Amino acid sequence: MNHYKCIAIDDEPLALTILQEYVLKIPFLEMVKTFTNPTEASLFIQNEKPDILFLDIQMPEIKGIDFIKALVYKPIIILTTAYSEYALEGYNLDAVDYLLKPIPFERFLQAINKATRLIDQRTHSNLSEEKKYIFVKSGYKSVKINLDDILYIEGLKEYVTIYTNELKVLKLESLKNLELLLPKNEFIRVHKSYIVNLNHVKAYYGNILEINNKKIPVGRAFKDIVNKLFQ
Repeated sequence: MNHYKCIAIDDEPLALTILQEYVLKIPFLEMVKTFTNPTEASLFIQNEKPDILFLDIQMPEIKGIDFIKALVYKPIIILTTAYSEYALEGYNLDAVDYLLKPIPFERFLQAINKATRLIDQRTHSNLSEEKKYIFVKSGYKSVKINLDDILYIEGLKEYVTIYTNELKVLKLESLKNLELLLPKNEFIRVHKSYIVNLNHVKAYYGNILEINNKKIPVGRAFKDIVNKLFQ
């Protein structure tokens, strides 16, 4: 059984205590640190690279959504919130799940199972990175796609379409889950609906990336990261 390091950020000490108690009940989890100050947490995340982050959406200093956007290294994120209306934006952005307070332990465990499954997939992908290909189940068959051949990936709800010069493969998968399996030094999320292969970008201007003849929009939440890459 793998061991997973967690941290939690919440301006309510009681909420942090509950999360710590839940983590203690699960042998393969360790709560390495908790924070009420998001700024301190940001530095810790970059230096220590925890596996799982429990993040409150509504905090006085910064909203959890803005905190996620500012992160360079992103752990697997589970949102915690007392306000369900705030959960959808973060869930669509980067979080793998969200927990509505007060959090039942059974629901907490469900989120942990989802998070650890994604971590294991990402680890396996990284270990196999030298293969430079993935098998994508599309319909009734699995299609082998070389990573170098992927131009970009477009997401629509729970489906993704992978584009190469020769193929267009539709897969039942969320874009954020597929992102976790791709090499971070070659593939980057540039929009809520697009991941691009940096090796195939021909031009960048305004809010547009050009790959072959396709113009791909750069989302507002991702513009700072893209600007740094193409300065």
